[in-house]
Amino acid sequence: MSISGCFLILFLLFHMVMNLTLVFSTDVYDWICEILGANWYAIVGTLVLAGGFVIHIVYGTWLTLQNQKARGVDKYASGNQTKTEWSAKNMYVLGLIVLLGIIIHLWNFWYNMQFKELFHIEGAISKGSGLVIGLFSNYPLYSLIYVLWLAAIWFHLTHGIWSAFQTIGFNNKVWFPRLKCISNIVTTLIMLGFAVVPVYFTIKSFFC
Repeated sequence: MSISGCFLILFLLFHMVMNLTLVFSTDVYDWICEILGANWYAIVGTLVLAGGFVIHIVYGTWLTLQNQKARGVDKYASGNQTKTEWSAKNMYVLGLIVLLGIIIHLWNFWYNMQFKELFHIEGAISKGSGLVIGLFSNYPLYSLIYVLWLAAIWFHLTHGIWSAFQTIGFNNKVWFPRLKCISNIVTTLIMLGFAVVPVYFTIKSFFC
């Protein structure tokens, strides 16, 4: 869980930086999309990324079932007595919300770009800037859905990042509060970076 989680966080960081380029230059964003099109290294990267998600989901499901089994009939009582954060208690539920958002995200963007190009399906979009800007400019509801999705990811990651470091071994009294603070800052910056795109183009559509 820790290794796959750290791997996915690095991907989110890259994806966030890529998305932010769209606010400043559609040409740069389209250039990045072209690099990540239907070529062998992009396909390999997609498969590796998909594998990371599958491993994370499978292990998350397995650990949740193991925890439920270990608590037995007193699982609800023991959960109420344990002083843990809300996000820590609901990591699997948050994970399911994140997964649902990923499916929507893949359908809106990846399917219409790399997937259609890869399988030579009519309507493949090579310039992703028009697709992204059009979606968030013409459909404000999608912007709201994405912001709510990012909120779920924020809760998931604020617990997940420091938990990953704790699993690796940084769990002493000195580093524990530091890691929680660092995880909150890093997660907030990543999620705000993602939120800039839908919010910016939605607001811009009302004034242009």
